[in-house]
Amino acid sequence: MASARTTGTTARPTGARPHHPQPGAARPARARDWAEIQERMLVPLYEAVHDRMEVGPASSVLGLGCRSGLALLLAAGRGAQVAGQEPREELRELAHGRRLRVCAGARTAAAVRRPAHSLVTVFEQPPGAAEAGPVVAEAARLVLPGGHVVLAVWGPPERCESAPVLDVARRMAGRTTARDPFELSAPGALEDLLAPAGLRPAGSGRVSCPFAYADLDSAVRGLLSTGLFEPAEEFSGASLVAKELEETLQPYLRADGSVRMENLFRYLVAERPR
Repeated sequence: MASARTTGTTARPTGARPHHPQPGAARPARARDWAEIQERMLVPLYEAVHDRMEVGPASSVLGLGCRSGLALLLAAGRGAQVAGQEPREELRELAHGRRLRVCAGARTAAAVRRPAHSLVTVFEQPPGAAEAGPVVAEAARLVLPGGHVVLAVWGPPERCESAPVLDVARRMAGRTTARDPFELSAPGALEDLLAPAGLRPAGSGRVSCPFAYADLDSAVRGLLSTGLFEPAEEFSGASLVAKELEETLQPYLRADGSVRMENLFRYLVAERPR
């Protein structure tokens, strides 16, 4: 599909295209885009969970798939003890730059020595985790008896203006496996993961998280930094995926060149019985 030209976006030379790095080879750039552009979109979700769980000096918070660690940084600002697990080195390095203690995974020696936590959050399903069940089981293993696990997912697709944009990842992935960001958005889907992990439901909530970008280039870079589009880039090529994203974002362009999509996220609180 031909790319659309827009007015009011950040000026660039005539005929020039925004630079969108190839997956894998430019992961450090993608990690920076996540930390500088995309991660802040989820601050309302992070803050709502911290408020609901009364995160403070008495809390020990572990973030699974914590990426560059903004949620942990916000929890630390409330006085909590925080730690994280993130499989991607380039994201861990950014978290370390924020002076956060983040390791590669639960099986590393440093993590094994770490005692269980009063709160474990899963705001992002870690890359490479094809199924959510093992992630929830790992969260349950690391939380103290009487502690809580919080799982967050996209709300219903009809309540998320980003849904058609995210569908580009599925449409352009060909025969490869692309993760459906809405696979756990159906009623009861999250709850079904709890009992096999030894957890029980203890409440839920919904949070508005608008995705707002200064311009079209920032929107494309931010969305690509989520990792959801990597299978599509590997199958169809990074440039073609970026062009398709630009086209699909057109309905959300505003007169000043900014981009805004209203989205709803849901979180589920689970308790590990004593």
